[in-house]
Amino acid sequence: MIEDDASGGPRDAAADAEDPKAPELALTFRQAMDELEGILARIEGEEIDIDQLAQELRRAAQLLDLCRGKIRKAEVEVTQIVQSLEESGHDEERERF
Repeated sequence: MIEDDASGGPRDAAADAEDPKAPELALTFRQAMDELEGILARIEGEEIDIDQLAQELRRAAQLLDLCRGKIRKAEVEVTQIVQSLEESGHDEERERF
């Protein structure tokens, strides 16, 4: 998601999730999901003042980007592990024959 940064220029929120300086990076996936669920509950329960709605939605978008980034990273890691296991399994089969 592209947003405007403080200087008015475009900023990629997904890239922020990978930025070690981004405060959201300290959140775990579960913490981000819990915060998202809280925002959703406040919106559904109409607990959010209209003046806070945009701020809450902006935060929800940041959290979604963070979660998506963590999911993508986990998918890559799992794929690499599975490929590694498959390769070593094939090597063992060749050694038997």
